[in-house]
Amino acid sequence: MSDVYLNHLMTIIVSVFLRGYRGKTIDFAQVSHHHRTTIAYFLNHGKWNDLALQDTLKSSVIQIIYQEAQRSGQPIFCIVDDTIASHAKPSSQALHPIEAAYFHQSHLKGCQDYGHQVFSVMLSCNGIILNYAVILYDKSRSKIQIVQEIAKELPIAPVISYFLCDSWYTSAKVMDSFIQKGFYTIGALKTNRIIYPCGIRQKASEFALHLRRSDPKVNLVTVGGREFYVYRYEGELNDIPNAAVIFSYPREAFGNSKALRIFLSTNVGMSTQEILDTYTKRWPIELFFRQSKSKLALDKYQIRSKQGIQRYWLIMSLVHYLCCTCMGYYCTFEEGYSHLQKQLKVEQLGNLHQFIKNGATLEDVLELVG
Repeated sequence: MSDVYLNHLMTIIVSVFLRGYRGKTIDFAQVSHHHRTTIAYFLNHGKWNDLALQDTLKSSVIQIIYQEAQRSGQPIFCIVDDTIASHAKPSSQALHPIEAAYFHQSHLKGCQDYGHQVFSVMLSCNGIILNYAVILYDKSRSKIQIVQEIAKELPIAPVISYFLCDSWYTSAKVMDSFIQKGFYTIGALKTNRIIYPCGIRQKASEFALHLRRSDPKVNLVTVGGREFYVYRYEGELNDIPNAAVIFSYPREAFGNSKALRIFLSTNVGMSTQEILDTYTKRWPIELFFRQSKSKLALDKYQIRSKQGIQRYWLIMSLVHYLCCTCMGYYCTFEEGYSHLQKQLKVEQLGNLHQFIKNGATLEDVLELVG
């Protein structure tokens, strides 16, 4: 980047910590000598190589995670999920509507929600959790294709590792892509998936109706402090020759079809307890979405161009990385955010103190902090 563009980048990053970014371009102008439209132009139309920044960030994350896997022998978890950055649907008369926004099915709201669908890919190992990529789903390619492309660009895992996902991504194509890189799949299954117990083709939900608490294969396990009744099926699914499928009910809701949850593991050598415990390693991506929305304005940005939105997400991903690595060792996002915020405020107050010591008048100080 040129010095001017580098200053714009730093302005955006610093504004996150000093002002508490609310998604408004005016926040940038409050910590810059440039007008907010100049910095908005940097995001929307500036001639800088955002792909180079993205590749550098990805390489750094891979280096940290894969080195930790080699050092500790612990598995790498590649976690994929998506969320919706909601926006108000523009009027049909709007001259400049926000680009690449569509209606998407929201699991949280249980209805169609207008906005951008955000894919996140996180890599973790031995307690180190870093965001690898944030991707805009624009319907030019399917969700399955997006995840397959992620699998293809990952290096081969140095130890047995796992791809963790919800029911959207437990497809044979995705699993095949990840197993080629040394990642087994552990994910949720939709209850209408087809299984073949005793060679009989039927939906998983229909098979679950025949389970009884007295069945010797139905066991009680504890996961995350809660107890669940589970049943394990090993065998064929459509397009999957062999996998372990875990049927799970909360202890207090056994037999309730609405409480049924089904999980799959392509590593049939794992115990039922290990499969369920490993699946809980998905939680950091939910935490990432929550933190990004509350601290990084993931769903409040006022940027209209597709390129500007993707660049903004990239910079916010960089901020998340800086927060997790800023203390010389891995820390949580919240710890790093608080540390950087405090450091920047101390530096700001130190500069102001020196400015006053050098003879600045009250008017000069007010102009500086204003």
